[in-house]
Amino acid sequence: MGAAQAQQQAQFRTLPEIAVDAPAAPHRTARRHPAPRSGSHQARTAPTPASAATAIAAPVAGASSPPVPLSAPQNQAASTRVISGAEVNALPVARVGEVLEAVPGLVVTQHSGEGKANQYFLRGFNLDHGTDLAITVDGMPVNMPTHGHGQGYADINFIIPELISTMTVRKGPYFADVGDFGSAGAVGIEYLRAMPKNLAEITVGSFGYRRLLGAGSTPVGEGTLLAAFEGNTYNGPWDVPDNVRKLNGVLRYSQGTLTDGFSLTGMAYANRWTSTDQVAQRAIDDGLIGRYGSLDPTDGGIASRYSLSGRFAHSSDIGQTDLNAYVIRSSLQLYNNFTYYLDNPIEGDQFNQYDRRTVVGLNGTQRLNYRFAGLPVETRVGLQSRADSISLGLNKTLQRDWLSTVRADDVSEQSLGLWTDTTVRWTDWLRTTAGVREDYFNGRVISDTPANSGNASASMTSPKFGIVLGPWASTEFYGNAGTGLHSNDIRGATISVDPNDKTTPLDRVPLLVRSKGAELGIRNRSIPGLTTSLAVFVLDFDSELLFVGDAGTTEPSRPSRRVGVEWTSQYKPLPWLGFDLDVAYTRARFTNVDPAGDLIPGAPAWVASAGLTLGRETGWFGAVKGRYFGPRPLIEDGSETSLASLIFNARLGYRFDNGIRLQLDALNLFNAKTNQIEYYYLSRLPGEPLDGVGDRHVHPAEPLAVRLTLAGAF
Repeated sequence: MGAAQAQQQAQFRTLPEIAVDAPAAPHRTARRHPAPRSGSHQARTAPTPASAATAIAAPVAGASSPPVPLSAPQNQAASTRVISGAEVNALPVARVGEVLEAVPGLVVTQHSGEGKANQYFLRGFNLDHGTDLAITVDGMPVNMPTHGHGQGYADINFIIPELISTMTVRKGPYFADVGDFGSAGAVGIEYLRAMPKNLAEITVGSFGYRRLLGAGSTPVGEGTLLAAFEGNTYNGPWDVPDNVRKLNGVLRYSQGTLTDGFSLTGMAYANRWTSTDQVAQRAIDDGLIGRYGSLDPTDGGIASRYSLSGRFAHSSDIGQTDLNAYVIRSSLQLYNNFTYYLDNPIEGDQFNQYDRRTVVGLNGTQRLNYRFAGLPVETRVGLQSRADSISLGLNKTLQRDWLSTVRADDVSEQSLGLWTDTTVRWTDWLRTTAGVREDYFNGRVISDTPANSGNASASMTSPKFGIVLGPWASTEFYGNAGTGLHSNDIRGATISVDPNDKTTPLDRVPLLVRSKGAELGIRNRSIPGLTTSLAVFVLDFDSELLFVGDAGTTEPSRPSRRVGVEWTSQYKPLPWLGFDLDVAYTRARFTNVDPAGDLIPGAPAWVASAGLTLGRETGWFGAVKGRYFGPRPLIEDGSETSLASLIFNARLGYRFDNGIRLQLDALNLFNAKTNQIEYYYLSRLPGEPLDGVGDRHVHPAEPLAVRLTLAGAF
């Protein structure tokens, strides 16, 4: 979890009572002087994600495109969208995680080194490292429950953007096939089954940036073999270089198409880095360090992820069958020091979090198309299961050397989701979807503190409903409502005593927490080339609770409500010219009375982005994108707030007839001196009072950087 956890740590000392994490939406954070703690009709003609990817991948000759199902993402809600890989890759990004900023209203930042999961913000949530944003890649979950660095930890540094076929975006708890971590939103990334052309690419840039990419596919037997390899190094502008060393690879064999065929995919990723975490603003103001300085040069980490997955699909006259199975082996070692010398004035407050796990899962969906009472009907039935075997813990360290163990646990956790929904087209202008989902979670914790060992289980039923009216004058109206859930770190559901002192009693917390949401929206396509949508939403959580991985304890927060509006537009007036504009506003508040205030720390009110892309298959091309990230309250009464940021990235390039491409990217084009992330909590620098100083802690945005790419497609 990182910096957000430092805030939560700081408050823990004043809150000996315990609770657990519901959504990683902002929870109660440090106050100004806290005592610290370490530790449609138109849609019918649009391609489905499957058919879009198949088209990119050159489907089998003579194969006909299947009809778009009534329940396809384009038909579900005003805020749903399917984004092509070409759209994703048309815009320059500073880090791989920022490809997710193709999702309207989503902000992706980083407060640490370029190997740690990003920080995500969506619909008025500080989603920390992924909580309540469900991310999947080729059907495999990215979010990790009961993770050493925070519930729902979602590291997408293993993604190779050039392989993305489609990115399907859905927001809110309205969809029966979206379960844990999906209350704020869900992003499903699909990879290509074959490259349109083989690709070789080299990029060099500012601050030691180097990237080498090779990707291609070739017929093998009756199918296609795709292979891709990426190597990346980067130092960044930091006084202590990041020294990123990343290796990444994908190997896939597939036959047929996404609707009638199979694929077998292996992925391998390894990364190590040194990190400059967020630093106390006073250290910069007083000249102790520069803007890009570090207060603990030994922070950093090592991460790896290996996976093997298989997918099978079969279509028939009555419907579609899809099966997906996977096994994932991942590991993470993190070293962070957010409070410097607050808890240990002699040796410092660095800590090590580790997480090693094996994940096995199986997903299956059967879609049935039929007529009932003369009406077109589609029913889907699905199963989603996973089992995590986890070894994780928290140690106190000095310059990465072990000092003591706060807690160490072996955890086995299983989940099963059964869901169904039915879509009926009642008339040419009315269709409805009604669904229900049943989730069951259980697991066992074996802790180094026996009192914190135990079993936990819980289940929850979540109804869903959607209605679509239209089209009239190329306009559709949407209504959606549903309930969802968020799983908590299972260690919080079995805890009995504080792992720091092994004696202080702590209360256990629920394993599952309810969310409720609704959305009204409109989508219009009356102007050729322009699609614009407006959505108004409300999202409630019964309790925003959090397991504090840095301290190894749990901590309560409060019920909350978010009410917001999103406006998105995509305009392509000419085949070679495109515009997009996204604006989102959210009012996020705690809903109970507390003298501390009702603002949710870290919750952004305003988020906006605008982009321009231009170019043809050959010749000049370019892009410009600006992203506005509004100020956020840092404590409940709003007396401390973050800076706003407005950052532009730009690209200019030329594609030659022979397949050679030359492009120049400029990141933070206008050299905005703002921050990627900000928090407010207690920390202590050498010589300061032993009880610490409350301060803003910031991770600066990187200055202007340029990257030159030479690529060949053949």
